[in-house]
Amino acid sequence: MRGKVIAWDFDGVLNKNIVNGRLVWKADFARDLGVSENEFSDYMFRSGRFDDVLIGQKDVRDLVAEWLAVSACQKTADQVLHYWFSKDALPDQTSLALLDRARAKGCFNVLATNNEARRTAYIENEMGLADRFDRVFAAGLMGCKKPDPRFFKIVQSELKAAASDILFIDDKAANVEAASVLGWRAFHFREGDYAGLSRVISEHGG
Repeated sequence: MRGKVIAWDFDGVLNKNIVNGRLVWKADFARDLGVSENEFSDYMFRSGRFDDVLIGQKDVRDLVAEWLAVSACQKTADQVLHYWFSKDALPDQTSLALLDRARAKGCFNVLATNNEARRTAYIENEMGLADRFDRVFAAGLMGCKKPDPRFFKIVQSELKAAASDILFIDDKAANVEAASVLGWRAFHFREGDYAGLSRVISEHGG
């Protein structure tokens, strides 16, 4: 792999689904699905059950089905996943325009996301973003997640890229720090900082 690489986080960078620190899909969950969003989040996320899903050791559909078995929610697992994924699909057109600009200037753009396999497929196919990326790296397909150094080492190894040729963009400080430790150039994207994002991409050659 030669040339400049930009490794993009998805949620909070290319997908504007986090506003003021809160995930947008949660807003109407109770109204639309008939049960509390807290009930769903307690079972799925706060319990730690989602950790195995995130690194590909469990299918998210199976975990949702397990929750439905103890919940008053009358939806199917597929309906819950479609609701969740579709409500979470809020592509940030400003960030995507910067990605397209970088690609037009010859940068190799890859997705580097902490998403499991089903949502990764949704991002690529249902959201139609597959063609925007030269490669896709997702925690659920790799068996590890950011900020685990293994995640970054796999990406770099697969791309055969020098650390200094990779620009990593993420909205989580811990992930940015982990990439920096390995010698990657890393930018901590904060909500709305498109000027900073544009500047660092330009400095990287995009």
